[in-house]
This record gives sequence, C-alpha cells and structure tokens, in this order.
Amino acid sequence: MQLLPRIASRFLLASAALLLGAGLALTPAHAGQSKRAVAKKPAKVEVAKRTPAKPAVRQARKAAPAKARHQAAPARKTKVAAHRAKAPAHVAAAAAVVPAKLSFGHMAGLNKVDDPLDLASSVALVIDQDTKEVLISKNDQAVLPIASLTKLMTGLLISEAHLPMDEQITITQADVDTEKHSRSRLAVGTTLTRMELLHLALMSSENRAAHALGRTYPGGMDAFVARMNAKAKLLGMADTHYVEPTGLSSRNQASAQDLATLVNVAHGDALLRELTTSPGYEVEVGRRTLQYNNTNRLVKNPSWDIGLQKTGYITEAGRCLVMQAEVAGRNLIMVFLDSVGTLSRLGDAQRVRSWVESLPAMHVSGRG
Repeated sequence: MQLLPRIASRFLLASAALLLGAGLALTPAHAGQSKRAVAKKPAKVEVAKRTPAKPAVRQARKAAPAKARHQAAPARKTKVAAHRAKAPAHVAAAAAVVPAKLSFGHMAGLNKVDDPLDLASSVALVIDQDTKEVLISKNDQAVLPIASLTKLMTGLLISEAHLPMDEQITITQADVDTEKHSRSRLAVGTTLTRMELLHLALMSSENRAAHALGRTYPGGMDAFVARMNAKAKLLGMADTHYVEPTGLSSRNQASAQDLATLVNVAHGDALLRELTTSPGYEVEVGRRTLQYNNTNRLVKNPSWDIGLQKTGYITEAGRCLVMQAEVAGRNLIMVFLDSVGTLSRLGDAQRVRSWVESLPAMHVSGRG
C-alpha cells in the first residue's frame, strides 16, 4: 500500500518534467530568447512599479490604434488640422487679417466699393494742398469713428492755447482708459511736462498723455471737449463730433473731407509738424528712461518727405492714417480710414505716391 503513493508521486514528477521539457523544446535561438524573457520578467515588474505615470501614458498611446489617438487629440488641434487641409491658401491669408468684430465702415459695406488703385482702405481722400484739386475720392463723405486721429485736434488746441509747456502734469487715475482698457507705460503718479505729454500724444499716440492734456486744460475736461467741437465748427468741419481727447471712444467721428481740412490747418502749426514727424523720443520717468517711437514707420523712410502725420486705431474705426507729404513736387493731403491690417494704410499711401509719380509731368506741375 505504501508503494502506490510513491509510484503516484514519481509519476506526477515525471509528467511535470515531460511537460516542462515540451514547453522548452524550441530552436536554440528561441530557447535563448525565452530564457532571457523569463529572466527579465521580475525586472519588468519592478520597473513598472517605479515608472512615473507620463511614460506609461505615452506607451499606452503608442499601442493604441491611430484612429483612437486622433480621437483623443485636443479638439482645437483637430479643428486647426481640418481647416488647414480644406481651406485654400488665399482664404487662410484673408482670415488672418479679418477682425473678429467688424468696423463701422465694414458693417456699412464701404469696403466693397471699388477704386482705380485697389486701395485697402474703405475711405480715401487725396487732395492737392495748393490747388485743392481732388486726386482720389472714395467714400469721402462717410462719417466714421476716427480713433487717435482725434489727437490731432487735441494737439492743435493745446498748441494754440499757449499754456506753459514746462508746467509739470501728473498722471492720475482719471487718465486711465476705462473705455478700451488700453495699456500705457505712464503709470499713475508719473509726472512729465506739458510739452513731453504733447510729444508722446502726437508721436506715439499715448492715450494717458492726451487725456491728461485735456483734463488740465483751463476749465477742465468738459471745457476742453467743448472747445474741440467749437474749433471743428469754426473750421467748417460740419460732420465732426468729439466726446473726449484720445480717440478711444467710437463716438469721436468725422468724414475724410473734414479730416483733410484739419490736416491742412494743423500743418500750418510748426510745433505740430515737428512733434508728429519725430521718429522717436525719450522721457525720464523716475530712475527709468522710456523710449517711445513714432506709430508711423514712414517717417523713418528717407524716400518720404512727410510734413505732418497721425495714425489711429480702434476696432470700430479700423486702421486710419492722415498725412501731409510732398510727392513728385506736389504737396498732398492724404486721408485713409477703415483699413484692415497693420500695414494696409501705409501700403495705400505708397500706392497713391506711385500713382502720382507716374502722372504726366505737365499734369503734375500744373496749378490750374
């Protein structure tokens, strides 16, 4: 009876050995791989325990089917990829410059009006300053927001007021933009002279500087705005209306014809000619020196002879530009309103210049 358990035990051991032998009955190469795999199993378990989550996630994503990975990608990337795959190049380029919110001019369809020079601006007016001949006219009677072109009237009034230009003026909380929440490097508490503020307002379109100039005008801001509108009326700018001195409000509006009138008058002021065409300016603010540059890069271009200029931009107005410049022996006043794209208004000025330079010499020199 004792033999049976021994026989059974030996039989079981023999069977186990046969099964193990059958499981390892592979080619030598495979046998080596299997032995290495078996030997590495404990190490793999140990490494898996210590591996951070991110590599594990990357391994899982590698193992996942391509379709599943695509579905797991962020929605924004998927949409961008789909857009790039489907949209033609010119459509993508146009989408890059079309604003999310339309300007007043675009909402009125003014940008759809054609002109011989294919200008990017919805509104354009070019006048010979000496003969008053209108060379180019496109929607010039449309009344639109004028953005920082407003500062040209602000500067004209400050210059004509003959206030002490060396008077110290401090930026206050009242000068902070609550309309568009635009940025400024002139912190509350900064003190500069009236001349410095005027320079920054006209050259670099500094909003707090322009607001401080109006706020410190005799009688205060209300008196200054009233004076702005009175001056516009005096100059015959019948379609112009101001509500503040910076241009941040879309309620500051005018026509291209009115702006041409303003440019002509402002060009007669030597101080405004100097400050608007200054390429750059430094001011001392505490222990710091702030460098400001002109918002119109054409003033640094030696091929241009610009006597006065001002740029402007808010969403409602689009990109705007007014200039007095000598082109091909003619003193021209140029007005461009509601242009899309940072450089479009400058491109329009260049197109006008090229066209005027191409005119017959007898026409160019004629003064009627």
